[in-house]
Amino acid sequence: MPSKLIEVENLKKYYAVTVGLLAKHVADVKAVDGVSFYIMEGETLGLVGESGCGKSTMGRVLLRLEEPTAGKVLYKGNNILAWHKRQLKELRREAQMIFQDPQSSLDPRMTVGDSIGEALLVHGVNNERERLERVEELLKQVGLEPEHAIRYPHEFSGGQKQRIGIARALAVNPKLLVADEPVSALDVSVQAQILNLLMDLQRQLGLAYLFIAHDLAVIGHVSDRIAVMYLGKIVELAGRTELFSHPLHPYTEALLSAIPIPDPQQKRERILLKGEVPSPVDPPPGCRFHTRCSKAMPNCRHEEPKLQQHPGEHLVSCHLYS
Repeated sequence: MPSKLIEVENLKKYYAVTVGLLAKHVADVKAVDGVSFYIMEGETLGLVGESGCGKSTMGRVLLRLEEPTAGKVLYKGNNILAWHKRQLKELRREAQMIFQDPQSSLDPRMTVGDSIGEALLVHGVNNERERLERVEELLKQVGLEPEHAIRYPHEFSGGQKQRIGIARALAVNPKLLVADEPVSALDVSVQAQILNLLMDLQRQLGLAYLFIAHDLAVIGHVSDRIAVMYLGKIVELAGRTELFSHPLHPYTEALLSAIPIPDPQQKRERILLKGEVPSPVDPPPGCRFHTRCSKAMPNCRHEEPKLQQHPGEHLVSCHLYS
């Protein structure tokens, strides 16, 4: 029976806004503001929302690539936010990240073999022959050739570079991968290949994913459960089938209405959101979505809704269901 691999409790990440020569603190950018969720072993949790909602920050804080402002991150029941550097090195073996832009995440001065093998060296694999064998094995695993190890990143296409990034993330046999928009920088024809590769690797290796994207169609293809994020908060969380068939939050409904339908004979009412996403420096009082919501009620303007359980495992943060 799978157990919880990682659990997030009321996680916050604020960035200070300062002015003047003395860097006077005047406000905070509330990038992640009280987020809670969990990921089971071998599960994919999709995290979706518009640009600037805090998705990527959430992924980086989850792995302590950035330090949080408050909250807890429990990995196998242990709060990693209290860990010191030596313990964090063990976390790096267990949890890795796949970055959005494969070009900028690879050192152009290092060969592909050196980039992938660097993690092995850091984690104590000092035998060069052993490292080379592992690098060749990883390249095959992601659909590349062993001889690619001696080439440099500029010699590869975008899709191949992302495969290299995936191989590097897998080098130390992690249990959790945070995939930060891993296909958004790729051609549409290549996106499906990378998504299928990630799903195949999950089945083979028992990986758990936090899959971050702004495209619900992509998220729906790979995820077991989906969390919808808006302005630093999760507004809805449910199983993939449940979310697509019975969305509850007006923001989720708007996102789903934007997914293209393959059959031109089918019609779907497009829900257009009015206005702009408010600033995370000064989010609206009450429900943060009320300034753009067609179903907003008077109490939405001053009373913040809580993320509450609806039928089954369906969670929603909306006064329509409170």
